[in-house]
Amino acid sequence: MQEKLERRSFIFTLLLVTVAFVLLLQPFFTAIFWACAVALIFHPLYRYLLHRFPKWPNLTALLTLLLCLIVVVIPVLLVASSFVSEAVDLYQRVQSGEINLGAKVEQVRAAFPGINAALERFGLDFDGIKERLLGGLMTAGSLIAKNALALGQNTLNFFVSLGLMLYLTFFLIRDGNALVALLIRALPLGDEREKLLLAKFAEVTRATIKGNLVVAVTQGALGGMIFWALGLPAPLLWGVVMTVLSLLPAVGAAIIWFPAALYLYSTGEAVKATVLMIFGVLVISLVDNILRPILVGRDTKLPDYIVLFSTVGGLIMFGISGFAIGPLLAALFMAFWEIFMREFISRDEPLLPPGDQSPLDDLSKPGGSTQTSGD
Repeated sequence: MQEKLERRSFIFTLLLVTVAFVLLLQPFFTAIFWACAVALIFHPLYRYLLHRFPKWPNLTALLTLLLCLIVVVIPVLLVASSFVSEAVDLYQRVQSGEINLGAKVEQVRAAFPGINAALERFGLDFDGIKERLLGGLMTAGSLIAKNALALGQNTLNFFVSLGLMLYLTFFLIRDGNALVALLIRALPLGDEREKLLLAKFAEVTRATIKGNLVVAVTQGALGGMIFWALGLPAPLLWGVVMTVLSLLPAVGAAIIWFPAALYLYSTGEAVKATVLMIFGVLVISLVDNILRPILVGRDTKLPDYIVLFSTVGGLIMFGISGFAIGPLLAALFMAFWEIFMREFISRDEPLLPPGDQSPLDDLSKPGGSTQTSGD
């Protein structure tokens, strides 16, 4: 009895201390997540270098981290800085009246008079859509401007978080295998389940960041380049916006370049509009079909509707990091349920009624009655 009480007391105290430690690390969750993600992506490079220089694990991990800094971190910081600068400049020009968004929208409506009729067929009002669109753009611009000011005031905090992320990344790259083995030993879920879940975590993290992000950055870069080549304003800004939208299935970069092509048609720039339309259809839109199977692989891809909802939900809950955290949580959710169905549902119990392909098939029949076929 005494031993049982002591065991329960220890487990309760262990959970209490663990929760307290997690709350202590809460301000650094984003830095910890990205350290784990970067370590996962660059760990194959570390293994390759370690195979060449097996006596210098510290130097090899440091070299891997330096390559990560040059290839990923510095370019992202430069692009983010230029994006914020262009966004703030564009917002100030709109707010001062130098750029009249309402007049440009009216110019498009005048060039395409069939828009009103098409919208009325669906019960939509062009003026109402225009007001909501302009209001949304102004709100987004104001939000970016305020965040840029806040970022400038909290530059020290940002670089502290970046430094902590890089510091942790070094140890995760060097000691990743030992830490995974320790985690498998400590968690009470069963070694095989833990290995499956950790493999799913690594698989989806690599697929989301290495695959989806590379595809999105490629599409955004191509969109920004064609905007720059055609002399359109703020090409870097719209390139970054296309990158973000390319992360969302069924949305994509077309939501930017297609209206831009319509605007060029409305202003009489038919050649530029045609070039943008052809480039968007034949180059930007086809990047996804070419690169994604190579970088991600068809077996690791989540259903598009799961990716869409989990990405949007992740962006709402976790900010910009949500594009990776959302699909990761969705993948872990599906992995847990896959383990549950495989191990806890009786294999002898049929998933569907005998003789039926799906209960939904019978619901679509007249009368909605369930019919079963006899043997």
